[in-house]
Amino acid sequence: MMRWDWLAYGVLAAAGLFSASLAYRGVLSRKQAPELGLIAGRLRPCGAKPNAVCSQDPSSGHAIEPLAFLGSQDEGIAKLKEILQAHPRTRIIVEGDAYLHAECKSALFGFVDDVEFLVDENAHLIHVRSASRQGYSDMGVNRKRVESFRAAFQRR
Repeated sequence: MMRWDWLAYGVLAAAGLFSASLAYRGVLSRKQAPELGLIAGRLRPCGAKPNAVCSQDPSSGHAIEPLAFLGSQDEGIAKLKEILQAHPRTRIIVEGDAYLHAECKSALFGFVDDVEFLVDENAHLIHVRSASRQGYSDMGVNRKRVESFRAAFQRR
């Protein structure tokens, strides 16, 4: 009887590894991007779930400081693009004059987070919004990501 228990555990483990593999490759986690972009020249608000941050969202759970830059808008965007291209599992999806949208995938299951940037050249700020496509809570992942971008931005 003991052999059947081990066989059952083996089958369950194999099924778990298979589904984790699919999720890692993005097969199970594909979800369409939510509505992104600007509303009246500002990044969209985060919504009710605690899985996003935005420098233009005044609610306490979602608020985060924008990135500050010196120089021109073009220099700020060039520096930002360098940082995004060096960040693992991140690709730039939309690139405009003052707007940039990138997707960041999680390492284990390939969940996608959308990160948006909006340059305010007059204030020398880059506003940022980072939000998970799936789930209720992100366990602070989006806030940590933005803070890592900020640290990289300040080092360059």
